[in-house]
Formats: sequence, C-alpha cells, structure tokens
Amino acid sequence: MMISAIHDQRLAKPGHQSAALRDYDSVRRAIAFISEHWRTQPTIEAMAVAAAVTPDELHHLFRRWAGLTPKAFMQALTLDHAKSLLRDSASVLDAALDSGLSGPGRLHDLFVTHEAMSPGEWKNGGAGMTLSYGFHASPFGTAIVIASERGLAGLAFADPGDEPTAFADMKRRWPNATYVEDHDGTVGLAQRIFDTRLWRPDQPLRVVLIGTDFEVRVWETLLKIPMGRAVCYSDIATKIKSPKASRAVGAAVGRNPVSFVVPCHRALGKGGALTGYHWGITRKQAMLGWEAGQVGLH
Repeated sequence: MMISAIHDQRLAKPGHQSAALRDYDSVRRAIAFISEHWRTQPTIEAMAVAAAVTPDELHHLFRRWAGLTPKAFMQALTLDHAKSLLRDSASVLDAALDSGLSGPGRLHDLFVTHEAMSPGEWKNGGAGMTLSYGFHASPFGTAIVIASERGLAGLAFADPGDEPTAFADMKRRWPNATYVEDHDGTVGLAQRIFDTRLWRPDQPLRVVLIGTDFEVRVWETLLKIPMGRAVCYSDIATKIKSPKASRAVGAAVGRNPVSFVVPCHRALGKGGALTGYHWGITRKQAMLGWEAGQVGLH
C-alpha cells in the first residue's frame, strides 16, 4: 500500500511543511532535467545530481512522493506513456459521462460533488462573496486553497517566492470578492485534497465552479476524466456539443480555477502533446507522474 505524500499533520506544522516542499523542489529539478535530456535516456546518477540528492536519496524520494521508482517515473513522462493515456480518448469520455463521478474507473480518484454559481454571480466579479484562503504544502509545491461557504472555489500552485504572484492571479478572477486569510480554516480542505487516505466516496469534496456557462461545461467534463487516463481537447469539444470549439475548450481549460481537483492536467493535445499548463508544464508533468503512482504504474 502506497504511503500518502502528505499526512494529516504535515500541512499544519511548519517543520513538516518545509519537508513536503523540499520533496517537490527536488522532484521538479529532476523533471526539468529529464525533459531537457530525455533523448539521451539520462541515468539515475545524472538525475540525482540535477535534483541535488544522492542516487539512494532519489530512489527513496520518488517512492515516498509517488510510490514509483525513478525509472518508472521517467517512463511516466515519455511521449509513449502520454499516448497510452489518450488511448480511446473519446470512449473514455463516453464511459465517464455514462457512469458519472462514482463509476468503477474512479477507484483511485478524489471524489467531488460540485455546483456552479449563477451567471450573475460570475459577472459581478465575486461582489458579495467572502473567500477564505491559506497557503499549504502539497505534493506539487505551495498550494493556495480558496474557499467559500459553499465549498472549494479555487486551488492554485506556486514555486518558492512566487506565492504573491499566484495569489494575485487568483484574485483577478473575482476582483470584487472579500478575501480573508485563514490558514486553520483551509488546512482541512488541503488535507482532503492531497491526503489520498481521505479520498472517500461517502465524503466527497464540495467544489463551487465560478465561470461562464461554457467554461463550467468544460470543467464539468474534466471532472469526469478518471485518474490514469487523459483526453484531447477536440474530444471534450465534441462531448459538450461544440465540435469546432477546440481552441475555446483549450482556453477554458487554462482558466480552470480549481487546478488538480478539476483535472485540467489530464487534457492533452492530439498525439499526446502536453501543451501548456497555467501553473507550469513541469507541474503538469509532476501531476501526471504522481497519478501514475496512484494507479499502480511500477
């Protein structure tokens, strides 16, 4: 049984939090190195140097962080693996839409229930809303958790030193809302999101989607993509009955305010291209690799 990367108290204690962030910092260094040198099939020793750890430490790091060996993680970042995620993209969406969010394909996934705010609430830029927020450690760097009284409204990620920029990015989405920093009030949400032991179908995470009608339709479709699979933008466009709107779908995916939970990282270009990711392509690779560990790629 894989040990979760984030345990109950690691998010609440500064010492543990820094340990979690150190893990991701080493992981992202390794990913950047793999991406730059993939043609030469880098050795574990070279990866370890890039991550500023020893080979043994690298092995333990990836086993602890994702439940994978470094070699298996490299495999999860290959184009061939991306293509395998996309295999039968359209039928994956068909099955997901038929079975809903509780289908058997979601065995390893975070269970989510959601509601959409009205167009009027979106158009007024969040006026009248009070949003609490907190900065928390996660397997993918600092997570900025934003919550309303109705549920999780935003989830962003930042590298060290970039937290103010990432938070400002989120505030621009709802510029008229009132923001209240509340670490203790949001730490429970962070634990629910990142501690896989708390992923229970009888206790789904409540999410509030704030966007245009079109964006919400795209995000609702993303919610149905099971972990360990991916879909291409054109298939999403077809499923929401806008087959010529692949670019608009891509834009909506990029504006997803609840990253990871609404799994926009599972949307790929045709042929398995990673395309972009609002919080950085390295983080998208990290999420896909981490998820490979959750579904049992060893």
